Amino acid sequence: MPKRTLTGKVVSSNANKTIVVQVTRRVKHKLYKKIISRSKKYHVHDEENKFNVGDIVSIIEHKPISKTKSWIVLNNDGAK
Repeated sequence: MPKRTLTGKVVSSNANKTIVVQVTRRVKHKLYKKIISRSKKYHVHDEENKFNVGDIVSIIEHKPISKTKSWIVLNNDGAK
């Protein structure tokens, strides 16, 4: 089974070797058929502390690194 990859925006980089990435997806409402935005935050391992708030990054599933971290940064998709 392939690992999931997601793209999102860094919303926090205060912790050492950890960033928080917010992934927003657009879905259609079941009843009203209107497109709405759903977002979720993921704790992501950043070994070199090189990503800052506002960066767009791709993340990939990984074995659990800590209680909340089970994602790592794949690459930087673009600056702000």
